[in-house]
Amino acid sequence: MTRTIFNWLLRALALATLLALAAAGLAYYLASHSLPDYDASYRLDDAPGEIEIVRDNYAVPHIFADNDAAVLFGLGFVHAQDRLWQMALSRRVAQGRLSELFGERTVEVDHLMRALDIYDIARRTADAQTDEVKAQLQAYADGVNAYIDLVRRDALGRGAPEFFLFEPEIAPWTPADSIAVMKAMGLRLTDKAAKEALRAALSLRLEPERVADILPEAPGAVVALPDYAGSLSVPRWQSAAAPAEPNPLSPERPVGLAGASNAFAAMPGRAAAGASLLATDPHLGLSAPGPMYLARLELQAGGVIGATIPGIPSILMGRNENVAWGLTSSYLDDQDIYIERLDPENPDRYETPEGMRPFRTRESVIQIDGAPPRTVPLRWTRHGPVIPAPHFSAAQITPRGHVAALAWTGFETDDRSIEAALGIMRAGSVDEVLELAEIYHAPSQNIVVADAETVALRAMGRAPRRLPEHDSQGRIPAAGWVARNDWQGYMDPADNPGATNPEGGIVVNTNNRTTDAPFPAHWSFDWGDTQRIQRAERLLNSREFHTLDSFIEIQNDTISPAARNLLPLIARNLWYQGEPAAQNTVGRQRQIALEALAKWNGEMSQHSFEPLVFTAWVRALQRRLVIDELGPLADRFARPDPLFLERVYRDVDGAAAWCDIRQSDTVETCQDMARLALDSALLELSESYGDRIDSWRWGAAHTAEHKHEVLGDVPLLGWLVNIRQETPGGDTTLRRGQTRGRGPTPYANVHASVFRAVVDFADPESSVFITSTGQSGHVLSRHYDDQALLWRRGEYISMALDPAVARGGAVGITRLRPGGAGGGLGGAGPSPAPQ
Repeated sequence: MTRTIFNWLLRALALATLLALAAAGLAYYLASHSLPDYDASYRLDDAPGEIEIVRDNYAVPHIFADNDAAVLFGLGFVHAQDRLWQMALSRRVAQGRLSELFGERTVEVDHLMRALDIYDIARRTADAQTDEVKAQLQAYADGVNAYIDLVRRDALGRGAPEFFLFEPEIAPWTPADSIAVMKAMGLRLTDKAAKEALRAALSLRLEPERVADILPEAPGAVVALPDYAGSLSVPRWQSAAAPAEPNPLSPERPVGLAGASNAFAAMPGRAAAGASLLATDPHLGLSAPGPMYLARLELQAGGVIGATIPGIPSILMGRNENVAWGLTSSYLDDQDIYIERLDPENPDRYETPEGMRPFRTRESVIQIDGAPPRTVPLRWTRHGPVIPAPHFSAAQITPRGHVAALAWTGFETDDRSIEAALGIMRAGSVDEVLELAEIYHAPSQNIVVADAETVALRAMGRAPRRLPEHDSQGRIPAAGWVARNDWQGYMDPADNPGATNPEGGIVVNTNNRTTDAPFPAHWSFDWGDTQRIQRAERLLNSREFHTLDSFIEIQNDTISPAARNLLPLIARNLWYQGEPAAQNTVGRQRQIALEALAKWNGEMSQHSFEPLVFTAWVRALQRRLVIDELGPLADRFARPDPLFLERVYRDVDGAAAWCDIRQSDTVETCQDMARLALDSALLELSESYGDRIDSWRWGAAHTAEHKHEVLGDVPLLGWLVNIRQETPGGDTTLRRGQTRGRGPTPYANVHASVFRAVVDFADPESSVFITSTGQSGHVLSRHYDDQALLWRRGEYISMALDPAVARGGAVGITRLRPGGAGGGLGGAGPSPAPQ
């Protein structure tokens, strides 16, 4: 009997194994059909001319045609070939239609996007463009749709493996879709609304000077914080709970995880070869595939090569034959939260300076996979949309009988940002770029630009004009019924901060402060960096002449200025105490750690243990300093802030008060807190990595997580689609690798450069670039992650406009030709009918 049962179990196991292998084989067979053929020819009715697409060794498309419409058609075609799922997902985000695929878990994201009305604004913005811009947007959309039609008619595996798991229908791409993707990206690049709400929540728990400690502003910009509780009658201690982190698919960014970047340029007089140099590396949340896609376009104005975002028909960073440019987030204060007071007689109205006014309202139905549709009310005020809870944490600081509304520069429909982007890639000089920068609207960026003779830095985007007597100055939510708090239009873009050919011959931005102008010409009270700029300025000024190699070295620098600044402060009373300690005790581990840190130069090498000890120490230290004052809000400060810690340990304006635990009878000193935090960090690391400190490695903890936005958390599939790498760098290094700060992997690298480029006008064809993953969004493609290893090593690929370079290592050539609905060319299947 036992033998019989064993035999049946063995047969069942064998059958299950065979079925699993068959299922895997079928899945592979179906998924492989969506791998694009880079070596094919097609006749397409909508093609505006003959198009040749040469794929170089890394599958970067070099697109050649006789007219610009055909080139942009080709760009749309290759974006769809390689990133169709990513494009479809980006469009669904902007439309507020994620829940049709993902069910209940994305309803709040859809509610937010519909409340903000992003897609309708994008449609109206598209309608407001010039005829020339409309034609370019349409040519790009035609190229996307040509590939979508190929997928449908030639059964090309639905275009991407993900479409086998979710709804395979793909609506035609439209010009409004490209602008919607751009506006959704704009939301990802700002955290000003969230910062206002956080500062208000802190003001309900802390004294104003303590708020200035924990949310420090750039040095030199300290201004008294308005009384939020008093001005809006908000009860103190109202905000008790820390809000949940936004859904990963949401464009809403938590404080500290909006856009970041580095960009710098040297004039010919500071370059060894006598011609300008430029480097750029934007920082965004890591994903697989990455957000950037490389392309080379042969326009009538000449060749241009660099980084694009699938869905947007422009080289956003890169170079043409005469000009190179890079972008950094400017940290413009482009959002304000307004607290609107409801009419106590009629909650469908709210108070304005002229009296009560009705909300502009409508209802929207969200279709939800696996659940009944949900109808959500949407309301707009004269300032902007009412923010649905829980977004931007606004509900937590909104008093009863009020609602919070959002004002944002991205809501304007006369936005000409896409026109500027299309024009910049054709510009012939720095002056032309700066002229186009003045019509750029949102999201606000700093553009660093160079030609052979000139370099410049200029902030782009419309800056809200606030009155000097504005109640909150945009630092905390303001009363919406008070006229002096209203925006007064926008500042003149000619007055945006910037510099051209500065005396020192170098321009640089790391999201640091760009102007000392007082409010209301201040641009922002909150900046994205106070640390990286110290290192950048030191390296750029440490040598008289720069080269391509020195710019590459600076771009990949992993020295932490925060470590160099903080260690002498927090360890000064611990380093040389010389307390005897036996082996295998906490005291002995502390001695080993302190002795190593005393010799450490701050380099965040993936092979060293010192970066791990330092990062864990300051993380534990900040937690100990804030937990008693902030309670649940302490989770919002899981990632240590060097300015806060420096204020505490220098006792700036009495900031050392944070070291005393309010609930204890004794008075703790900052030295006590430093020692306890170090012991706590060492215990945490010992539990995770073993007892031997010298066996720990920063890279093992600081793993870059390029996670698939949808499948990354699915068991087994996540292992297949995610890209994980040990990386150097840290929160404040020029080669930035921002840590998660919380959860089971608090030191994981989740926000870093997604594109790097260095351009040398002495020999433009020697210029280099790299992205964080690869060109393809298809997990079975070798180009899904073939740039990732180079990216981790700080290496690059060629950035040549010479067609011979691309052809020399081509992995395929695609030819698109206008024609009827006959067969394809060169062995291709039937040609698609027009859309």
